[in-house]
Amino acid sequence: MINLKTLSKSELVQYVISWKQPTYRASQIWAWMYQKNVTDVDLMTNLPTQLRQKLKSEVWISQANLKTQSKSKSDQSTKFLLEVANSESVEAVLMPDGNRNTICLSSQVGCAMNCTFCATGQMGFFRNLPVDGIIDQFLAIKKQFLTTQITNVVFMGMGEPLANYQQVVSAVQILTDPDGIGMSPKRITISTVGLAPRIHQLAHEGLGCKLALSLNGTNDTIRAKLMPINHSYPIDQLLSALRSWVEITQTPATIEYVLIKGINDSLTEAEGLCRLLKGLRCKINLIPFNPISGSDLCRPEVSQIEEFRDILTQHHRVAPIRYSKGRDIAAACGQLRTVYEKTGKRLSPNAQQA
Repeated sequence: MINLKTLSKSELVQYVISWKQPTYRASQIWAWMYQKNVTDVDLMTNLPTQLRQKLKSEVWISQANLKTQSKSKSDQSTKFLLEVANSESVEAVLMPDGNRNTICLSSQVGCAMNCTFCATGQMGFFRNLPVDGIIDQFLAIKKQFLTTQITNVVFMGMGEPLANYQQVVSAVQILTDPDGIGMSPKRITISTVGLAPRIHQLAHEGLGCKLALSLNGTNDTIRAKLMPINHSYPIDQLLSALRSWVEITQTPATIEYVLIKGINDSLTEAEGLCRLLKGLRCKINLIPFNPISGSDLCRPEVSQIEEFRDILTQHHRVAPIRYSKGRDIAAACGQLRTVYEKTGKRLSPNAQQA
């Protein structure tokens, strides 16, 4: 049997045609799955009985199962551990902030990038998520919070989105489809450690979404120490790809800069960051390091963080300080799953992608 959520809309149309049904039935099924969040074919009441019987005999519709969740007392963020495609456990977070309600989605189980400041990187890589495993995270949270309007989506959970390129692109297309979830593409952000060829490719997809680059260093020595991917795509190559993306999409980029005490938080680094990004249309999110188990890395003092920020603003850069949401509930990527699995089953990292 086929999981309907693994199909693109055009593929669903072809299935409907093969069942000798009018093509508009595909839009009706699509809307039931993504607008109304329905997985029971019997509830699709505008479909003829014969078609519903056909669907029940040949297809199924996936949904995420909630394993555990935790709500922050400090900022009301809620972190979910969800069982999605192939019984994989992934994390997603709902982050309220004034009138904004952002869902942070995972794109992989684990991560192969091995960034030293990231809990998911310490976990190792298991496999890529299929498109249904990504979208079902969104739908599961939406079902939990029926009265909450989800305003934004960020691909900043477990995994490197551009290393699971086609499935993430397909997920964005479903999120923005007017017959599907119907979000504005400008409210969706894909975050990347910097896979330069994929940044070039993404610029030509026409998705209309935003791009955030995790930079975290102003020279290759520092960045490679924190992010091994820099050995493959050094800063010059990476920023060339980012400048090209901004020019092609006519959309400013976001630079994410995790501040780590004694490594990349000096005022000299702040000046260097301004020089490095000269002429690039972007804002800079300064993210004080969120401590993780087993790491010797530390967060800078508040005064140092503010001095770093002040140098950027003196150079006319928009540079808000973004403290991690849900710090009291292990909301950094990979932390909730790690805690959960210490008391339950463990998975063995698998270097092969799905």
